[in-house]
Amino acid sequence: MTPRMQLSAITLDCPDPLALAAFYQQATGLELHPESDAVFAALKSGSGLSIGFQRVEEHRAPSWPDPAVPQQLHCCFRVADLDEAEAWLRELGAGRPDPQPNEHRWRVLTDPAGHPFCIVEGLASPE
Repeated sequence: MTPRMQLSAITLDCPDPLALAAFYQQATGLELHPESDAVFAALKSGSGLSIGFQRVEEHRAPSWPDPAVPQQLHCCFRVADLDEAEAWLRELGAGRPDPQPNEHRWRVLTDPAGHPFCIVEGLASPE
């Protein structure tokens, strides 16, 4: 069967699209789309998949692990070393909520707009 759809983008609601795009740009190395602005910003990968960030007035950050404000969506990223990656991402502005469900296998962090994302060990070390 030929696929009828191909995933092209994942978009996160946030209060400041350019600021959140800058966080993920530093974290992933993806390029900022040249038409990004204060209403919608995007990062493009070489594979054609993009991560979008759209302004939502009165955005309520997820309250993970408290379900009062659901996590809405979360992304997972493979990293070479959990401790190093966590320290670096926290320097960029990521938060570290508690509790951590299995911090020896993965870490749950939050981006500057409060969206949870996971880092999972398993990426080859950079050359």
